[in-house]
Amino acid sequence: MTLSTMLSTMSAGMLRSFAVFTLTLLGSLPLGMVVALLKKSRFGLVRAIINVYISVIRGTPLMLQLLVWYFGPFYLLGINIGDWRFPALILGFVLNYAAYFAEIYRGGIESIPVGQYEAAEVLGYSRTQTFMRIILPQVVKRIMPSVTNEVITLVKDTSLAFTLAYQEVFSLAKQISASQTSFMPFLIAGVFYFVANYVVEFAMSRIEKALDYYK
Repeated sequence: MTLSTMLSTMSAGMLRSFAVFTLTLLGSLPLGMVVALLKKSRFGLVRAIINVYISVIRGTPLMLQLLVWYFGPFYLLGINIGDWRFPALILGFVLNYAAYFAEIYRGGIESIPVGQYEAAEVLGYSRTQTFMRIILPQVVKRIMPSVTNEVITLVKDTSLAFTLAYQEVFSLAKQISASQTSFMPFLIAGVFYFVANYVVEFAMSRIEKALDYYK
């Protein structure tokens, strides 16, 4: 198999990896903010549920979580959903990364001095206005390095999609390498992950500079 043929064969896997990455970000970034705010809820039961959720997600491997979401409905509840491999995959990724983003958001929110909330209240801002106009812009600026690290990790974690027999770029690399007795597919996959992470790092650095309003 020639290099061009390998690239052509693995291009479909690259698109699948990109789909997992994109859908996970679109779901986990906003969900993480919701989870972070619920963790600061005045209701003890809500906080307890969120704490258990974050603890379980952070305390178990993502691979295990993907298996639970895919096989759980049938083995635990006896429900035969059918072929829902891709939805289960995205659900597992989104819920996993939402928990980590939630902790990043929470750290950013709690780093804002209490005096800013008090000043906003004196000026007549509602709690929602205070959060959206004063707190959130500062939080976004402060958490960007941590968010960048998580996004870079997500690029590499898309390879775990093979757990549910989803043929992303790493799965195809293994298959082609085994059939052709060649290391080249792994090199192609490595270049893909490196380039993807470089693009992510470049984009996030541009966003950080745009938010660097102190200068």
